[in-house]
Amino acid sequence: MYETILFEQKNNIAVIKINRPEKLNALNHKVLDELFSAFKHCGEVETIWGVILTGAGEKAFVAGADIGEINQLNSKTGKDFALHGQSIFNYIEQFPKPVVCAVNGFALGGGCELAMACHIRIASENAKFGQPEVNLGIIPGYGGTQRLTRLIGKGRAMQMILTGEMIDANTAYQFGLVNKVVPLNDLLVEAEKILSTIIQKGRVAVTTAIRSINAACELPLSEGLKFEADMFAVCCGTEDFKEGTSAFLEKRKPEFKGK
Repeated sequence: MYETILFEQKNNIAVIKINRPEKLNALNHKVLDELFSAFKHCGEVETIWGVILTGAGEKAFVAGADIGEINQLNSKTGKDFALHGQSIFNYIEQFPKPVVCAVNGFALGGGCELAMACHIRIASENAKFGQPEVNLGIIPGYGGTQRLTRLIGKGRAMQMILTGEMIDANTAYQFGLVNKVVPLNDLLVEAEKILSTIIQKGRVAVTTAIRSINAACELPLSEGLKFEADMFAVCCGTEDFKEGTSAFLEKRKPEFKGK
């Protein structure tokens, strides 16, 4: 079905694994298109309630973009290149189902940008993060200057992007770039544990929460609050809302149906 990724559905969780270990899972046009196709499939399949994104092997999640492709760019094709990647990463960020990124090893350049587009990031102890594009005479083009600044603050983003230096998993955790650091052997187990907790909740509530949190990074506070109220109203019109509140009052576990 795919040439550069592995796809598996485990109960209600899809696992997407970037599979170019000989290239440290570097992103190229093919990988990006197949990632988009896999996520689109996950969005269309009703039995998939959440996604884990990771990389093949133990060395790298994604060690960057394919330098051979980048080397051929000029000012016109460079913009098209950046917009293409940004559109796919935006799709992942706005994905209506929760996406947990399990970062195994290097997450550099486009790999760090891809991880930041996911909703939650879990890192293995050997993970390293960086935006080394300045070493190539360019800047991050898949959202790195924007998402990194929003996640860890202007000063730290300036340092990472302008120096091109890597940070380790514990520093990434201290910066707020990742949510948790675990041993490599526990990485997928932990990602599945977190996602399993999320998908037990009301699925409309999870989707509207994702949309509202993303809106907080894009809208002024007054507009963000209005958006939140609109999403709250959507939840109040669902069967899951009635089930969740009734279950609480009746002291039982809710049985959500995603409606």
